[in-house]
Amino acid sequence: MTPSEHAELALLLEVAGAPKPGNVDRERDLADLRFEQFLAGAVGARAGLERAADADEQLGEAFEAAVAGMAAASGTNTQFGCLLLLTPLVRTAATGDLTPERASEVAEATTVADAGGFYRAFEHTDVAVGDPPEGAAALDVRRGAAAVPVLRERDLGLYDVMKLSADGDANAREWTTGFPRVFGAAERITAGDGPLTDRAAAAFLRLLAEERDTLVVTEHGEAAAEAVRAEAEGLIGAPAADVRAFADGLAERGVNPGTTADLTAAALFVALESGASVADATADTGGGQ
Repeated sequence: MTPSEHAELALLLEVAGAPKPGNVDRERDLADLRFEQFLAGAVGARAGLERAADADEQLGEAFEAAVAGMAAASGTNTQFGCLLLLTPLVRTAATGDLTPERASEVAEATTVADAGGFYRAFEHTDVAVGDPPEGAAALDVRRGAAAVPVLRERDLGLYDVMKLSADGDANAREWTTGFPRVFGAAERITAGDGPLTDRAAAAFLRLLAEERDTLVVTEHGEAAAEAVRAEAEGLIGAPAADVRAFADGLAERGVNPGTTADLTAAALFVALESGASVADATADTGGGQ
Protein backbone atom coordinates (compact mmCIF):
# COMPACT_ATOMS: atom_id res chain seq x y z
CA MET A 1 0.00 0.00 0.00
CA THR A 2 1.10 3.58 -0.65
CA PRO A 3 1.58 6.15 2.12
CA SER A 4 -1.69 7.87 1.22
CA GLU A 5 -3.53 4.53 1.32
CA HIS A 6 -2.01 3.78 4.71
CA ALA A 7 -3.07 7.22 5.93
CA GLU A 8 -6.66 6.63 4.85
CA LEU A 9 -6.61 3.21 6.52
CA ALA A 10 -5.18 4.76 9.70
CA LEU A 11 -8.12 7.16 9.86
CA LEU A 12 -10.56 4.29 9.43
CA LEU A 13 -8.85 2.09 12.03
CA GLU A 14 -8.68 4.93 14.53
CA VAL A 15 -12.42 5.58 14.52
CA ALA A 16 -13.17 1.84 14.54
CA GLY A 17 -11.16 1.26 17.71
CA ALA A 18 -13.31 0.66 20.82
CA PRO A 19 -13.85 1.49 23.57
CA LYS A 20 -12.37 4.93 22.91
CA PRO A 21 -13.11 7.29 25.82
CA GLY A 22 -15.35 10.20 24.94
CA ASN A 23 -15.07 9.76 21.19
CA VAL A 24 -17.08 8.33 18.34
CA ASP A 25 -16.12 4.71 17.72
CA ARG A 26 -17.71 1.65 16.15
CA GLU A 27 -19.86 1.21 19.26
CA ARG A 28 -20.90 4.83 19.80
CA ASP A 29 -22.26 7.87 17.99
CA LEU A 30 -22.30 11.24 19.71
CA ALA A 31 -25.26 13.59 19.60
CA ASP A 32 -23.73 15.65 16.80
CA LEU A 33 -21.28 13.19 15.23
CA ARG A 34 -21.83 9.73 13.79
CA PHE A 35 -19.46 6.87 13.07
CA GLU A 36 -20.38 6.91 9.38
CA GLN A 37 -19.37 10.56 9.11
CA PHE A 38 -15.83 9.65 10.19
CA LEU A 39 -15.74 6.92 7.56
CA ALA A 40 -16.82 9.45 4.94
CA GLY A 41 -14.30 11.99 6.19
CA ALA A 42 -11.45 9.51 5.82
CA VAL A 43 -12.43 8.73 2.25
CA GLY A 44 -12.96 12.40 1.44
CA ALA A 45 -9.48 13.29 2.66
CA ARG A 46 -7.80 10.78 0.34
CA ALA A 47 -7.11 13.15 -2.57
CA GLY A 48 -5.36 15.63 -0.29
CA LEU A 49 -3.30 12.85 1.29
CA GLU A 50 -2.23 11.74 -2.18
CA ARG A 51 -1.03 15.30 -2.81
CA ALA A 52 0.89 15.19 0.47
CA ALA A 53 2.85 12.21 -0.86
CA ASP A 54 3.90 14.19 -3.95
CA ALA A 55 7.09 16.17 -3.35
CA ASP A 56 6.09 18.59 -6.11
CA GLU A 57 2.98 19.67 -4.18
CA GLN A 58 2.99 22.31 -1.46
CA LEU A 59 2.38 20.61 1.86
CA GLY A 60 0.01 23.33 3.08
CA GLU A 61 -2.13 23.07 -0.04
CA ALA A 62 -2.23 19.29 0.36
CA PHE A 63 -3.44 19.73 3.93
CA GLU A 64 -6.08 22.23 2.86
CA ALA A 65 -7.27 19.83 0.14
CA ALA A 66 -7.48 16.98 2.62
CA VAL A 67 -9.52 19.09 5.04
CA ALA A 68 -11.80 20.35 2.28
CA GLY A 69 -12.41 16.81 1.07
CA MET A 70 -13.06 15.59 4.60
CA ALA A 71 -15.55 18.36 5.30
CA ALA A 72 -17.37 17.94 2.00
CA ALA A 73 -17.74 14.18 2.45
CA SER A 74 -18.72 14.17 6.14
CA GLY A 75 -20.54 17.49 6.38
CA THR A 76 -18.51 18.53 9.42
CA ASN A 77 -15.10 18.44 11.08
CA THR A 78 -14.28 14.82 11.73
CA GLN A 79 -10.48 14.59 11.42
CA PHE A 80 -8.89 18.06 11.11
CA GLY A 81 -6.25 17.38 13.78
CA CYS A 82 -5.54 13.89 12.46
CA LEU A 83 -4.82 15.36 9.03
CA LEU A 84 -2.58 18.03 10.52
CA LEU A 85 -0.34 15.26 11.87
CA LEU A 86 -0.73 12.88 8.95
CA THR A 87 0.14 15.32 6.18
CA PRO A 88 3.83 15.82 7.08
CA LEU A 89 4.16 12.14 8.02
CA VAL A 90 2.81 11.05 4.63
CA ARG A 91 5.31 13.39 2.95
CA THR A 92 8.06 11.92 5.11
CA ALA A 93 7.06 8.33 4.35
CA ALA A 94 7.06 9.11 0.63
CA THR A 95 10.77 9.93 0.89
CA GLY A 96 11.42 6.35 2.00
CA ASP A 97 12.73 7.38 5.41
CA LEU A 98 9.93 7.58 7.95
CA THR A 99 11.95 8.51 11.04
CA PRO A 100 11.61 11.26 13.63
CA GLU A 101 14.70 12.94 12.22
CA ARG A 102 13.39 13.00 8.66
CA ALA A 103 9.93 14.08 9.84
CA SER A 104 11.56 17.03 11.61
CA GLU A 105 13.34 17.99 8.40
CA VAL A 106 10.07 17.90 6.47
CA ALA A 107 8.31 20.02 9.08
CA GLU A 108 11.13 22.56 9.31
CA ALA A 109 11.25 22.94 5.52
CA THR A 110 7.67 24.22 5.30
CA THR A 111 7.19 27.67 3.83
CA VAL A 112 5.01 30.76 4.10
CA ALA A 113 2.88 29.30 1.33
CA ASP A 114 2.39 26.16 3.40
CA ALA A 115 1.31 28.28 6.35
CA GLY A 116 -1.22 29.98 4.07
CA GLY A 117 -2.73 26.62 3.19
CA PHE A 118 -2.99 25.76 6.86
CA TYR A 119 -4.88 28.98 7.61
CA ARG A 120 -7.19 28.60 4.62
CA ALA A 121 -8.10 25.11 5.83
CA PHE A 122 -9.94 26.69 8.76
CA GLU A 123 -12.42 28.18 6.30
CA HIS A 124 -13.66 24.75 5.27
CA THR A 125 -14.98 23.62 8.65
CA ASP A 126 -15.41 24.63 12.28
CA VAL A 127 -12.46 23.77 14.51
CA ALA A 128 -12.37 24.14 18.29
CA VAL A 129 -9.22 26.09 19.14
CA GLY A 130 -8.00 28.07 22.09
CA ASP A 131 -7.06 31.73 22.07
CA PRO A 132 -3.77 32.58 20.32
CA PRO A 133 -0.61 33.19 22.39
CA GLU A 134 -0.21 36.65 23.87
CA GLY A 135 0.75 39.19 21.22
CA ALA A 136 -0.30 36.91 18.35
CA ALA A 137 -3.91 38.03 17.80
CA ALA A 138 -3.14 38.86 14.17
CA LEU A 139 -2.20 35.21 13.69
CA ASP A 140 -5.35 33.74 15.23
CA VAL A 141 -6.16 30.72 13.06
CA ARG A 142 -9.84 31.63 13.28
CA ARG A 143 -9.07 34.52 10.93
CA GLY A 144 -8.48 32.02 8.13
CA ALA A 145 -7.17 33.52 4.90
CA ALA A 146 -7.37 37.01 6.42
CA ALA A 147 -4.19 36.18 8.36
CA VAL A 148 -2.17 35.27 5.26
CA PRO A 149 -0.86 38.82 4.63
CA VAL A 150 0.49 38.84 8.19
CA LEU A 151 2.28 35.54 7.54
CA ARG A 152 3.92 37.03 4.46
CA GLU A 153 4.82 40.26 6.25
CA ARG A 154 6.50 38.35 9.09
CA ASP A 155 7.93 35.62 6.81
CA LEU A 156 6.40 32.83 8.91
CA GLY A 157 6.43 29.30 7.56
CA LEU A 158 4.11 26.58 8.83
CA TYR A 159 6.77 25.25 11.21
CA ASP A 160 7.12 28.76 12.65
CA VAL A 161 3.36 28.96 13.21
CA MET A 162 3.43 25.61 15.00
CA LYS A 163 6.23 26.81 17.27
CA LEU A 164 4.03 29.70 18.40
CA SER A 165 1.42 27.25 19.70
CA ALA A 166 3.62 24.38 20.84
CA ASP A 167 3.43 25.17 24.56
CA GLY A 168 -0.34 24.79 24.67
CA ASP A 169 -1.18 22.43 21.81
CA ALA A 170 -0.11 18.80 21.67
CA ASN A 171 -0.30 18.55 17.88
CA ALA A 172 1.82 21.64 17.36
CA ARG A 173 4.30 20.24 19.88
CA GLU A 174 4.56 17.03 17.85
CA TRP A 175 5.26 19.08 14.73
CA THR A 176 8.14 20.91 16.38
CA THR A 177 9.76 18.05 18.33
CA GLY A 178 9.97 15.20 15.82
CA PHE A 179 6.60 13.56 16.61
CA PRO A 180 7.88 11.70 19.71
CA ARG A 181 4.51 10.63 21.11
CA VAL A 182 3.36 9.47 17.68
CA PHE A 183 6.42 7.31 17.09
CA GLY A 184 6.33 5.99 20.65
CA ALA A 185 2.70 4.93 20.34
CA ALA A 186 3.42 3.43 16.92
CA GLU A 187 6.05 1.16 18.47
CA ARG A 188 3.52 -0.11 21.00
CA ILE A 189 0.92 -0.70 18.31
CA THR A 190 3.41 -2.58 16.14
CA ALA A 191 4.56 -4.75 19.06
CA GLY A 192 1.02 -5.54 20.21
CA ASP A 193 -1.18 -8.51 19.42
CA GLY A 194 -4.69 -8.86 18.10
CA PRO A 195 -6.76 -6.71 15.75
CA LEU A 196 -5.34 -3.29 14.99
CA THR A 197 -8.57 -1.69 16.15
CA ASP A 198 -8.00 -3.16 19.63
CA ARG A 199 -4.38 -2.05 19.60
CA ALA A 200 -5.53 1.41 18.55
CA ALA A 201 -7.94 1.60 21.49
CA ALA A 202 -5.16 0.54 23.86
CA ALA A 203 -2.81 3.13 22.37
CA PHE A 204 -5.49 5.79 22.76
CA LEU A 205 -5.86 5.03 26.47
CA ARG A 206 -2.09 5.19 27.07
CA LEU A 207 -1.77 8.46 25.18
CA LEU A 208 -4.66 9.91 27.17
CA ALA A 209 -2.94 8.82 30.40
CA GLU A 210 0.37 10.45 29.42
CA GLU A 211 -0.69 14.06 29.03
CA ARG A 212 -3.71 16.32 29.34
CA ASP A 213 -5.71 16.32 26.14
CA THR A 214 -5.55 19.70 24.38
CA LEU A 215 -9.17 19.66 23.24
CA VAL A 216 -10.39 18.84 26.75
CA VAL A 217 -8.31 21.74 28.08
CA THR A 218 -9.79 24.05 25.43
CA GLU A 219 -13.39 23.04 26.08
CA HIS A 220 -13.40 22.22 29.81
CA GLY A 221 -10.25 23.64 31.41
CA GLU A 222 -6.98 22.36 32.90
CA ALA A 223 -8.52 20.78 36.00
CA ALA A 224 -11.02 18.71 34.01
CA ALA A 225 -8.31 17.61 31.60
CA GLU A 226 -6.07 16.51 34.47
CA ALA A 227 -8.93 14.54 36.02
CA VAL A 228 -9.50 12.74 32.71
CA ARG A 229 -5.78 12.03 32.35
CA ALA A 230 -5.51 10.64 35.88
CA GLU A 231 -8.55 8.41 35.46
CA ALA A 232 -7.15 7.06 32.18
CA GLU A 233 -3.83 6.35 33.90
CA GLY A 234 -5.61 4.29 36.53
CA LEU A 235 -7.27 2.19 33.84
CA ILE A 236 -4.12 0.98 32.07
CA GLY A 237 -4.39 -2.79 32.00
CA ALA A 238 -7.93 -2.73 33.45
CA PRO A 239 -10.73 -4.94 32.08
CA ALA A 240 -12.41 -3.65 28.94
CA ALA A 241 -15.66 -3.23 30.86
CA ASP A 242 -14.03 -0.66 33.14
CA VAL A 243 -12.61 1.27 30.20
CA ARG A 244 -16.02 1.16 28.52
CA ALA A 245 -17.65 2.61 31.63
CA PHE A 246 -15.09 5.42 31.62
CA ALA A 247 -15.80 6.01 27.93
CA ASP A 248 -19.54 6.11 28.56
CA GLY A 249 -19.13 8.59 31.40
CA LEU A 250 -17.05 10.99 29.32
CA ALA A 251 -19.54 10.83 26.45
CA GLU A 252 -22.44 11.52 28.81
CA ARG A 253 -20.63 14.63 30.12
CA GLY A 254 -19.70 15.83 26.64
CA VAL A 255 -15.97 15.44 27.29
CA ASN A 256 -14.17 14.56 24.05
CA PRO A 257 -10.39 13.90 24.14
CA GLY A 258 -10.14 14.62 20.44
CA THR A 259 -6.45 15.48 20.38
CA THR A 260 -5.68 12.01 21.67
CA ALA A 261 -7.60 10.62 18.70
CA ASP A 262 -5.38 12.71 16.39
CA LEU A 263 -2.24 11.24 17.91
CA THR A 264 -3.67 7.73 17.70
CA ALA A 265 -4.44 8.07 14.00
CA ALA A 266 -0.93 9.32 13.30
CA ALA A 267 0.56 6.47 15.34
CA LEU A 268 -1.50 3.95 13.39
CA PHE A 269 -0.12 5.40 10.17
CA VAL A 270 3.47 5.04 11.35
CA ALA A 271 2.73 1.51 12.53
CA LEU A 272 1.24 0.56 9.17
CA GLU A 273 4.23 2.01 7.35
CA SER A 274 6.47 0.06 9.74
CA GLY A 275 4.87 -3.26 8.89
CA ALA A 276 1.77 -3.59 11.05
CA SER A 277 -1.06 -5.10 9.03
CA VAL A 278 -4.68 -6.08 9.45
CA ALA A 279 -3.77 -9.29 7.64
CA ASP A 280 -1.41 -10.31 10.45
CA ALA A 281 -3.79 -9.75 13.39
CA THR A 282 -4.38 -12.80 15.55
CA ALA A 283 -7.47 -13.74 17.50
CA ASP A 284 -5.78 -12.48 20.70
CA THR A 285 -7.41 -9.18 21.64
CA GLY A 286 -5.00 -8.17 24.39
CA GLY A 287 -4.13 -5.00 22.47
CA GLY A 288 -0.73 -4.45 24.11
CA GLN A 289 -1.98 -2.14 26.88
